[in-house]
Amino acid sequence: MKKKVWFVTGTSTGLGKELVKYLVQQKCNVVATARNIATIKEYLPNWQALDNLLLLTLDITDPHQIKNAVQKSLEKWHTIDVLVNNAGYAYFSPVEGAAENEIAAMFKVNLWGVKKMLDAILPIMRQHKSGHILNVSSLGGLRAFAGFGYYHASKFALEGLSESLSLEVAPLGIQVTLVEPGDFKTDFASRSAKENPKPLADYAATAGQNIANLKKLSGNQPGNPAKAAKIIYALTEESSKAPLHLLLGQDAYIRALEKLQAMQDSFNENYALTIQTDD
Repeated sequence: MKKKVWFVTGTSTGLGKELVKYLVQQKCNVVATARNIATIKEYLPNWQALDNLLLLTLDITDPHQIKNAVQKSLEKWHTIDVLVNNAGYAYFSPVEGAAENEIAAMFKVNLWGVKKMLDAILPIMRQHKSGHILNVSSLGGLRAFAGFGYYHASKFALEGLSESLSLEVAPLGIQVTLVEPGDFKTDFASRSAKENPKPLADYAATAGQNIANLKKLSGNQPGNPAKAAKIIYALTEESSKAPLHLLLGQDAYIRALEKLQAMQDSFNENYALTIQTDD
């Protein structure tokens, strides 16, 4: 079977790093992108000998870099079968008092960067009537916690975009999957994240405590990115229809179901009020 061409963003660390390593082992053709590809060369010291690997510098907020990266990918392998929108980061802050420039910068990556990648690669998939888009979201795209409101907002937006996209491209032979990890051993809560340095004291017991707890967990999270990489690869190799939502980690499963149950209970409890608006 012909190996697929994967285009992966945000491959310096974490899930992106483990995915690239595993895909290379599986002899897939891999376009590994990052703002600084020196980090990729460090974890793949034999990169120059790998004829199934293309390293490209890419900032997904820069349309010119995206165009150049896609063009080089097509020059080498003529198509792109799987797009993994993995690049992203978090901004920790109570909702009140958050810095607008930090919020805008995060959305520029987490949402608008994905939009730019889709605009560049969907025409290729439409031409071939096939393809798989994996948008890396989070449990935080399904359920919100105090201290991460704007990060949640960016991932909730990604979830809505992806659900709509899946309906639009399914008749064209293209699949969409939202990858929704729980707590994984990545740099999410440490190096990769940004934080409000002066949060309001009134939120110390809610947002402040949650942020502190997440930072303390960093490095000891239950999720294993290498195992996630294997699951993501296997998902794209199966002939059956891929799920729109893929929770990763038992913590994600439990907390997502808690949210669903709470919503269902609230809907049922307020049903009498809900139907009073109908003529």
